[in-house]
Formats: sequence, C-alpha cells, structure tokens
Amino acid sequence: MQVFIRTFRITIISLLCIILLQRSVIPSSDPIERIRKFTRQTEFDYATWTINAAGVKTIQMLLDYADLPKDTARHDLVIEYTTAIQDLRMVNYALVTLYSDPGVPDPVAAAMQLIAQRNAVQERIDTIGPVVETILQQQVSTILAGLDLTTIGSPVPPVLFHSSPLPYALIVSPREIIRQDANISIETGMTLEDRISLEEEVAAGLNVSALVEEVGGIGTYPTMVQETEDLSWLIEVIAHEWTHNYLNWHPLGVNYDTTPELRTMNETTASLAGKEIASAVIAQYYPERVPPPAPPANEAPPEQPEVIDTAPVFDFRAEMHTTRVHADELLADGKIEEAEDYMEQRRLFLWENGYQIRKLNQAYFAFHGAYADQPGGAAGEDPVGPAVRSLREKSASLADFIHVMSRFTSFQQLQQALGLPVKD
Repeated sequence: MQVFIRTFRITIISLLCIILLQRSVIPSSDPIERIRKFTRQTEFDYATWTINAAGVKTIQMLLDYADLPKDTARHDLVIEYTTAIQDLRMVNYALVTLYSDPGVPDPVAAAMQLIAQRNAVQERIDTIGPVVETILQQQVSTILAGLDLTTIGSPVPPVLFHSSPLPYALIVSPREIIRQDANISIETGMTLEDRISLEEEVAAGLNVSALVEEVGGIGTYPTMVQETEDLSWLIEVIAHEWTHNYLNWHPLGVNYDTTPELRTMNETTASLAGKEIASAVIAQYYPERVPPPAPPANEAPPEQPEVIDTAPVFDFRAEMHTTRVHADELLADGKIEEAEDYMEQRRLFLWENGYQIRKLNQAYFAFHGAYADQPGGAAGEDPVGPAVRSLREKSASLADFIHVMSRFTSFQQLQQALGLPVKD
C-alpha cells in the first residue's frame, strides 16, 4: 500500500510538472517567423516526444526501489550500461568503415557478424536502460536531499530524465553583434549536408549568422539527455537539466529569454550546479571514477628524466577567449566582414591544434558564450559569468547559491547582491 501511495504521489507531481514546465520545450521569446519559414518542415516534435517520455517515466515509477538490485548490483548495472553504449558506438563505427572500404567486395555479407553484434548490444541497452534511468534518478535525488535541495524531503520537480537522440539547435545571431536571437530545435535525423544547407539558407536569406549545433541535454519534462558512455558527463547533464526545471518554477527561470544576461545567468547557474551535484554522485556511488586530486601547489613535482621541450602547451579556453574578445572589438567598430574572416582564420588555427570546430561565427559564440561556469572561453569579456561564479564562491552552500540566484529577474540585481557598480 505504501508503495502504491508513494508511486501515486510522485506520478501526480510529475504529471503536474509536465504541464507546468512545458515552457522549457519552446523558448518563451517571440517566435521569429522569418526564420521559421526555413525550419517548419524539419522542426523537432516536442509534443510527441514528451507524451512518449511521460509514458515511459510513469511505467518506471511503478518500479519500487525495493525491487531494484542492491547497491553493488546497481553500480555494476550502470557501468554495464555505459560500457554497452561505448560498444554500440564502436560497432556502428566499424560498420561505417566496412561499408566505406573499397577493398571489401561484398560488404553486406562481411557485415553480418557486426550487425548481429550491434543488435545484441542494442537489445541489452533497451533491456537495462529503463532500470538504469531509475537508478540514476534515485541517486541524484538522494544527493539533492543531502544538499538541502528538496521540499519536504523530495526534489521538486522530481528528477526525471529520458535518454534518446537529441534534436539539433539552429542558433541565429545578428552579424553586427554577438547575440542569440533564436534557438530552434531541428529533428534528430538531419544529415550533416542538410544542416549545412539550412545554415546557408538562413544566413543568406536573412543576412544573419547561423549555426546548427549539437546539444547534450534539453530542459523538457522529463528532461532529454543524450546517450553517452561518459558516466560523469551523463550525471552532470541530468543534474544540469534538473536545475533548469527547478529554476523554471522561480523568477530566474521564468525570465530565461527576457535578456541575454538572464540566459547566461540561467545556463551558468545550471552548469555550476550540474558539476557539483555530479561530483557528489560520483563520489558516493562510483568512487573509482573520482579523478585523482591535484598535487598541492607548493609540492615539488616528481623527478623526471631531463627532456628539453620548448613547445608551449596549447590552452583552448585561452585561445577561444582571445578570439571572442577580438571579434567583439571588430564588430563594435563595424568591421563585420573582417570579424568573420578573423573567426575563420582562428577556426583553422584551432583545427590545426586538435580542436575540430566545423564553423566559428557569431552564432557559435552567442550559443556557447552563455555557459560561463569557467573563466575564459567563448564568453569573452562578458561580466555575467564572473558575477555568477563570484556569488557561488560567496555562498555558504550550493543550495543557498541556487535559492538566491533563482529570485533574480535582472543582471542588475545580481550586481547589487555582490556590491558591484550597476550599469544601465
């Protein structure tokens, strides 16, 4: 009876959340119909996905936690799942390579064993995936309770996610300034050629900067999370998107699209929270995955054979920061074409140093610059990210930080809270 009551209560709360949190499916800013004339036929169907995911989650809720494997078995099942995701990726890569090899006269026959292996791995993923999702939801919820991020003992909204292929995001920025004016979700099956074609059509048709980019998670409810073999990253995305769902009940989340500053405040808050929550989950449930501690700053490094290497270490975040700052300067001077040529030159420079960015333009920085949980990088000199990080450093706990951030409706309020000069 207690199991039924608990399941019923969580189901009612979750269904209420599905209704109230649907603002996170489609941004609340005014739709840009001139852009959507290029995307209407390929936009992602959130309504169908959400209904299907809600059904999956409702069935999963009927699984009593007492019926799940014990702690050790849960740990092993999650690790098996991530290993299977990695195996599936490798098998798919082997199949693509096989069919592309001109030296294989009959790739269909040669691929039979790989196809059988792929099908077996996919079947195992489909079998254990729902249980693994339930386990990870419980583990994240337990950590949230320990961090005082619950209401009457439970996270609100409940932690619910579903792993599936994610839509792409069409990002649109003006050419004369780096600013995200649109983020439109495009269906998952779009080929690279089609994505490039869409970018070019939107850019040429509207004289804007456009980029179709991959995303790791989306704050629907249940949240949408990319399949991955990287357990730490998977948990981080689960926590990141839960934080968005939490903020959506508060002024900061409600005003997500009101200004670029508020979008950066939302994303940086969720990024900081996602990393902290994920670290706590890994430490408690997967301690073997905790990275080794960095040596103390005053500790001499171990002696190594003398090697003369004068090559500087390539710092991607520093180089990206330099790129953003100079691009902003050129755009501020009205040198649009020069800024675009510069960004392309920098993209080639980054590519030569191992960072394979397909397109580096205003839309790229408009999208990635909002995730300012670390110094430097694509945010450039934007003061919003450093202010959010400063508030986290001054906060007594993650819960205090999130609760304070959740009440803000402007960047000026954050500046006032930090005692910083406020600029109009």
